[in-house]
Amino acid sequence: MKNRYRLLFWGIIFLTITALLVDLPSFTISFESPQIPFINKRFSINRHFEGDMIRFFAGPFNFQRDTSFRLGLDLAGGTSVTLKAKMEGASSSQKDAALDGAKSVIERRVNLFGVSEPVVQTAKTNNEYRIIVELPGITDVDEAVRLIGTTAQLSFWEQGSTESGKLATASALPKNLLLVLPNNPQKTNLTGSDLEQASVTFSQNTAEPQVQLVFKKDGIKKFADITKRNTGKVLAIVLDDQLLQAPQVNEPILGGNAVITGGFTAQQAKTLSIQLNGGALPVSLSILEQRTIGATLGSSSLAQSLFAGAVGFVVIVIFMIVLYGRLGVIASFTLILYALFVLALFKLIPITLTLAGIAGFILSIGMAVDANILIFERMKEEFHRGKHPQVAMELGFSRAWTSIRDSNVSSIITALILFYFGTGAVKGFALTLCIGVLVSMFSAITITKTFLRLIYKNN
Repeated sequence: MKNRYRLLFWGIIFLTITALLVDLPSFTISFESPQIPFINKRFSINRHFEGDMIRFFAGPFNFQRDTSFRLGLDLAGGTSVTLKAKMEGASSSQKDAALDGAKSVIERRVNLFGVSEPVVQTAKTNNEYRIIVELPGITDVDEAVRLIGTTAQLSFWEQGSTESGKLATASALPKNLLLVLPNNPQKTNLTGSDLEQASVTFSQNTAEPQVQLVFKKDGIKKFADITKRNTGKVLAIVLDDQLLQAPQVNEPILGGNAVITGGFTAQQAKTLSIQLNGGALPVSLSILEQRTIGATLGSSSLAQSLFAGAVGFVVIVIFMIVLYGRLGVIASFTLILYALFVLALFKLIPITLTLAGIAGFILSIGMAVDANILIFERMKEEFHRGKHPQVAMELGFSRAWTSIRDSNVSSIITALILFYFGTGAVKGFALTLCIGVLVSMFSAITITKTFLRLIYKNN
């Protein structure tokens, strides 16, 4: 048992050092001493410490990762665009698939341009189908609209003849297309407008997921001609100049129904069908609302939120020390470690911080103190009954545990419900609250208990 407590103590020390290294921001030390008599020299120090970066080298293994805080639209500034999807060309059964397809296409486009932490989500309001796009760091509305674009362009490519016709250059071709069609790939006349629908089905022979393609009337003939001349060859499927799949044509397909197989998981097949539908369904997007948030507003809001959190933290520390004395000092120290651990997790996961997310973190600090108060009140009851301090501590923890467990589990369930059904800021609040509650249980039960054992053992 003693070895276990010792391991816990050193484990907490290790976690604390790791959290400090992760939380440490980048900073520069610059110092120049006055001229030293007799030697007539000055000593200067000018060194930059890269705190927001993890580097690990071990022989040929090289790991490097940026751990700076990722700020959401309301803190970093940027553009929010609300798009309305026009569903006149889609049947009622296809509207949800069309919306998901358009969302998938927009996500791919903004990720392709390297936008930091974009948020793309769908919403249905009064029979209107909307897509909300948040682009942190993009303050030019025209640039945001260019990134979002319009409905995806779906195309099918085949192996062309190398003996006739002008060979296309690699720069003029979709990305990675030459890997599957190395000899002069040619674009066919089959496009996304010829595709009726893509859906996930399961093979009757192997029960593996596959993607079924159903073509329209004009597309049936085009697809039949293409599969006739490409039997035994590869037919590449390209969406927005990005290679999606390159299935092999096993036989001519005359009926307009085809399946794409290739060892998909159910999720992979679903993702591919959404991408194909995004290029096939006739969904046009129009801008319903656009907002630009300046970085100055975000910085001001962040500073005010952090100041409020710091004031609340200090008030909690004073309250705990006044009410519980030495126990309050331990609880306050535990609370500092709790904050270090949570901030380190925010960087390592990583989590995009918004004002709502910071509010969830600050709220979880108060909930972390609740657990300590329950434990200390139970311990005081045992002290009043004349129990030995070590016995009172063990009984206090064991009898407070059920209350702590139930209250925290109910908070976690609430946070999960908010995360599942919420959007945008609500999800950020729920996620930071859930992480904070989980870490608070660890800090209250494990860290506080370990320190109290050390104190009562020494006394």
